[in-house]
Amino acid sequence: MSENSGPAVNIGKAKRLSFIDRFLTLWIFLAMVLGVGLGYFIPGIATHLQSGSGTTNLPLAIGLILMMYPPLVKDLKLLFISLFITWIVGPFLMFLLAVLFLKGSPEYMTGLIIIGLAPCIAMVIVWNELAGGNREYVAGLVGINALLQVLFFSVYAYFYLEIMLPLFGVHGLSLDVSISQIAGTVGIYLGIPFVAAVLSRYLIIYAKGEDWLNRKFIPRISPITLLALLFTIVVMFVFKGELIVELPLDVLKVALPLFIFFVIMFFLTFFISKAAGAGYPENAAISFTASGNNFELAIAVAIGVFGIQSGQAFAGVIGPLVEVPVLILLVRVSYWLKRRYYPA
Repeated sequence: MSENSGPAVNIGKAKRLSFIDRFLTLWIFLAMVLGVGLGYFIPGIATHLQSGSGTTNLPLAIGLILMMYPPLVKDLKLLFISLFITWIVGPFLMFLLAVLFLKGSPEYMTGLIIIGLAPCIAMVIVWNELAGGNREYVAGLVGINALLQVLFFSVYAYFYLEIMLPLFGVHGLSLDVSISQIAGTVGIYLGIPFVAAVLSRYLIIYAKGEDWLNRKFIPRISPITLLALLFTIVVMFVFKGELIVELPLDVLKVALPLFIFFVIMFFLTFFISKAAGAGYPENAAISFTASGNNFELAIAVAIGVFGIQSGQAFAGVIGPLVEVPVLILLVRVSYWLKRRYYPA
């Protein structure tokens, strides 16, 4: 196969990417606008939607659980480099960027920190496919990262929010976040879909076989993630209807450190993996896994712990809004790096 065949294959795959996935950023914008419009023109709708007790409400719980379920059904060879960069370097880098850029906006700062605590387990499959990465590698990384998030996300969140922030001179936030509170939220919004995903895989493979699962079932349920995400965004922005004037500036404040994070993580992982001898398909899989974040879980935790109207929840929504166009650009960059560093 010639060197030029790689990008040609990529273009074909990009054309087969669903209409909804290709314009994900547009749908997120429209969902935000719809939510703001509903909240602004129908003031009573926010009170009506706040149907649960405390910081939880039923519509969001349904949307968030549905949002997490399809990625976890998709399921090994793992590299130490990938796990180290993803779970050690990534969270600390996002923490530093949050403190540097958003120290004056504590809610956005803590929201950004939450985004950085979990690697992507959904859209990374799309980025890897478009970039010609190793499917088996990325499937293994997604499976392991999903399990690690169930086990350690609450510990990471408590460590960075309650221990690291004071060490870096950030005091007086009055977060009062208990590890049990975070663990409870993760148990609901990640544990329930995780258990459902494991049971689904076992039962479907037993009844229909793994090939049917991968070719028929997963493609059918995959759109649920995006639809549930858009539903969640609409509900969240119902509560932001009166703040529409402040929205553009707030988006930019959160978007800048996110953009820097995605770019640094991609190039750092790519060149470290290249130096370690990884081939291009494996390198692409590892680099895109390290670059993206699990914004579904970040939104769920921000809402569950801080509330739907919080700045932390708002910052979580900005995550996919920035991630999608930036990682599409990085797919193009990955092919340029392939031609330059993997000429054979």
